[in-house]
Amino acid sequence: MNNDQWWLATLGRTIVWARLRELEAGTAEVLDSDGNMLSYDSPDTAKAALMDAEFAALDGMDAEDAADRGFALDELVVPYAEDDDRLRALMVQTLPRAH
Repeated sequence: MNNDQWWLATLGRTIVWARLRELEAGTAEVLDSDGNMLSYDSPDTAKAALMDAEFAALDGMDAEDAADRGFALDELVVPYAEDDDRLRALMVQTLPRAH
């Protein structure tokens, strides 16, 4: 069974997503916004790499964290597709201009 976690980085009103998947073997994979599948020896190593790239975990984000990044949590739509090939096209989203 896989355990998916969504991470995001922001560039203005653009949201760049990454999906971290913890595997049963104790390793991890990250699907990045370019569609690359990156393998890591542990979930902690994958999380450290994402943090180094200035990504933040969606599940740990509150309204104040989101506001600091320039958006509201209710603006986010976590990417979803039946397979990774289709998901790649959804990994970068531009939010409408804030009012």
